[in-house]
Amino acid sequence: MISLLVDYLPTFGFILGLLLSYLTLTFLIRLILSWYPKIDINKRVWLPVTLPTSSILHITRKVIPPIGGVDVSPVIWIGIVSFLREILVGQQGLINIAIQQNLN
Repeated sequence: MISLLVDYLPTFGFILGLLLSYLTLTFLIRLILSWYPKIDINKRVWLPVTLPTSSILHITRKVIPPIGGVDVSPVIWIGIVSFLREILVGQQGLINIAIQQNLN
């Protein structure tokens, strides 16, 4: 059972890395879109960006309201997701360390 999990660890790490990179990119796009309030983010073009981030940003805005009219919640999540990506799938990340140990 454990050897089966170890066999799929590189694939899991790759998929997790892609997912976390996608989230970082979506939060970055949401940050840039917040600078242009006239853009309607409810249009179909923006759905791949707004669907995964709206609920997370809504909860974060309740805890940390906009400071001086500037929404800092996307910046907070860019930092959190980047940190998680580095810890889990970065060069010295936990998944890569587990893969290296199983190769030896």
